[in-house]
Amino acid sequence: MDFGDDFVAPASTTAGEEVDPAAEFLAQEKAILGDLEAEISSSTTNVTQAAAAASDDAGLLGGDMNELNAGSGGGNGGLESSTGSFEMIGGDNNDINPISGPPPSRIEPEKIRKWREEQQQRLEEKDREEERKKEELRQQAKKELEDWLRQTEESIAKTKSAARSAEKQAAALENGGAMEPGTEWERIAKLCDFNPKVNKSGKDVSRMRSIYLHLKQNPIPIRTQKA
Repeated sequence: MDFGDDFVAPASTTAGEEVDPAAEFLAQEKAILGDLEAEISSSTTNVTQAAAAASDDAGLLGGDMNELNAGSGGGNGGLESSTGSFEMIGGDNNDINPISGPPPSRIEPEKIRKWREEQQQRLEEKDREEERKKEELRQQAKKELEDWLRQTEESIAKTKSAARSAEKQAAALENGGAMEPGTEWERIAKLCDFNPKVNKSGKDVSRMRSIYLHLKQNPIPIRTQKA
């Protein structure tokens, strides 16, 4: 269809008649649609004829191949086998899945990569600091335990020594021996523990210790009743 074929000349009107624009527009559209339908039907006919011709060619080629196979006879088994292999190779390969390539690599933004590295460094530093604090706590606990054991052993040794001394003096008094004058407060002081770190959680007896120490250094004579 050439350019301008779809143009429809307006109907001739007399001087006394009026032209309806809507009716004229509809007439033009119908003419254009009619031309399109004609083109579509023509294209469909051409496609159908081409398909029929291709089918006839395929049938002719198949017939020639059959005559060739029939004329070859049983002695040409190798040729028949080769033909069959050729048909197999050239057959429909729709069942074979195409090889999919590797997925496209995802490029990580520079800011995210840098943040990951900094986060990893912070975590490693935090782990090292935690291990250092744990080691400090272990050493501190070990030292406190050793100090406590040493103080406990010293306190037990002093208590045992004072108890043995008191037993000896008591045994001497029972056997008629006399207590030396001025040694009373010294003997009492031996029964006391003057280590301020032993009873840390107990009552405050620092004032009583200071009094005993003062009496030990400056003893006051004890008056005894004469028999």
